[in-house]
Amino acid sequence: MLTFYHSPQSRSTSIKVLLHELGVADQVKIVEVEIPRADGSGGRDPLNPHPEGKVPYLTDGDDFVRERAAIMIYLTDRFPDAGLGRAVRHPQRGQYLSWLIWYQGVLEPVTIIDWAGIDHPVVKASLRDYDTAIRRLDEVLSRQPYLLGEDYSAADLLCSGPFAWFPDNMKTTPAVADWVARCQDREAVRAVGER
Repeated sequence: MLTFYHSPQSRSTSIKVLLHELGVADQVKIVEVEIPRADGSGGRDPLNPHPEGKVPYLTDGDDFVRERAAIMIYLTDRFPDAGLGRAVRHPQRGQYLSWLIWYQGVLEPVTIIDWAGIDHPVVKASLRDYDTAIRRLDEVLSRQPYLLGEDYSAADLLCSGPFAWFPDNMKTTPAVADWVARCQDREAVRAVGER
């Protein structure tokens, strides 16, 4: 059985929303655990098997998956009928994977770096910067409603998350703001209700 380790009001909320979007929340055991928080509250939970004490963490028998993008790929591949992923050989598989990994490898790091006020040539040479990331989103979302075109996907769920959770900290454009609103106006988001 799939077991999902989750801490409310954390990065793992996006996985909980995905389980609702996939229509499989009742097929996955959800274990709520405590995690260390940025404000100093919380702490490592002995019930959490994640090697760094983080969430999300997904187990499937003896196998495990960590990191949101990897978990989203795993779940959308496992439950393809919901149409939130792109299967192997789908003409948009590469784009789908690219957006998920771009979020974890570019958007989230440059957002944190921007919030921390770090400005270094090595960062800009490898990751670029927050404004460049927003321009990339804007150029896509100015011509289509979702990252992959007309249909919402798990890539939209992952990439829109920080804009919904931290609207005052995330500079944006009208096209990106409209996309975030569309991504938040979904039954699964309302069902989870952790924002």
